[in-house]
Amino acid sequence: MSRSLKKGPYVDERLLGKVERQQRGVHRDPIKTWSRDCTIVPDFIGHTFLIHNGRQFIKLFVTEDMVGHKLGEFAPTRVFRGHSGVRAKAAAAAAAGGPAPPAK
Repeated sequence: MSRSLKKGPYVDERLLGKVERQQRGVHRDPIKTWSRDCTIVPDFIGHTFLIHNGRQFIKLFVTEDMVGHKLGEFAPTRVFRGHSGVRAKAAAAAAAGGPAPPAK
């Protein structure tokens, strides 16, 4: 469910302050954040963020196409390693001594 248009996009005030401080300064170190629900605004373009995915920090360089999306969309929390059906068939064929079925 999206946020009400009346309320506007949610932007973490502390994160926006860090971006503004970085624009005034010379250092361009990545900004570490846990605020995955923060909406990317045009002020974030050209900055690098380290977004926490629950286990580690994912590096994200913000481009123009990302404006309007959430930071968390670019730091996946789950790793898909494939369906177990193909591996089970290959293991059964290897155990039977036959050739492995072709992968699809």
